[in-house]
Amino acid sequence: MWQIVGQDRVVSRLQRSLATGSLAHAYLLVGPCHVGKMTLALNLAQALNCPSGEPPCGECVSCRKIASLTHPDVQVIGLIQDEASSEAKEAKLISTGQIEQMQHSASLPPFEGECKVFIIDGAELLSIEAANRLLKTLEEPVGRVMFILLTINDRLLPATVVSRCQRLEMVPVSPAEIEAALIERGVEQPRAGLLSRLSHGCPGWALTASSDESVLPKRDESIERLGQLMAADTEKRFDYVARLANQFSQNRSAVYEELDLWLDYWRDLMLVKLDCGDIISNVDRLDTLTGIAEGYPLAQIKAFIDGIRAAGRQLRQNVNPRLALEVLMLDMPGKGSGSAEHSAAR
Repeated sequence: MWQIVGQDRVVSRLQRSLATGSLAHAYLLVGPCHVGKMTLALNLAQALNCPSGEPPCGECVSCRKIASLTHPDVQVIGLIQDEASSEAKEAKLISTGQIEQMQHSASLPPFEGECKVFIIDGAELLSIEAANRLLKTLEEPVGRVMFILLTINDRLLPATVVSRCQRLEMVPVSPAEIEAALIERGVEQPRAGLLSRLSHGCPGWALTASSDESVLPKRDESIERLGQLMAADTEKRFDYVARLANQFSQNRSAVYEELDLWLDYWRDLMLVKLDCGDIISNVDRLDTLTGIAEGYPLAQIKAFIDGIRAAGRQLRQNVNPRLALEVLMLDMPGKGSGSAEHSAAR
């Protein structure tokens, strides 16, 4: 009943350790967002507390409580936990206070299950003081307690913390595996195939998107805006930049998502230009992309891809958002000879 999609190597390793009683007291799960780190951590917590002969069964009271995050011996530590407090709304790091509370709970025996499990979600967001306090706990492990750290990049964690954990890398999953998982859950094949490509190997995103009817329409709107901007003059492009920069101050993630979609689209243009249309993300727009790609030289496509990536880096480095986005608009190529095909396809 391991619910993870496409991480057979990691699951087999944990299953062997469970069978031989050789589990580590701390694990570090490394992989991109939505690749399944939290799912795997919860599955491991279930396996440690499940009374069945082949844990995790997924059906017992313990497994169901852990899946719903209501088990008293399994806790998730992260920024989201304290969102209700005014201090947490401004917080950017996991605090020392959160780790101190975790340490106190870890010193007590399990209340209901066999093992206490503490999952630190976004471990790269630990403050320096919190990481140092956590290190002391990892250096002096106690019985019937496991720590599972989740991170998108272990290089952002102190090396001393990383060295006290058993590292498990979770790699992006193939589109075929994600598509199969979606179909198994009742998603129709065309939608499953498209979402599996748009997920970039992250089944968590695909599973969430499969039940959200707004995902694909929003993506279509973004692609439509991109096409309009490619055909627009500088004044109209800068008008859009002003709106986007204002949105950035309110909702940064929405702007990052817009740039990621642009990056996907222009990457697809590059792949089509290189006759690699079979591996593009926007598989439902292959004909349109083929027409548009004819209007641009490969060097120009590559240059704008670099520009999108540079704008994303600058925004994350707190560069003036309007300035970064205006530079990107100036670098955006105008509509090439594929404009007629693009308009017709829309």
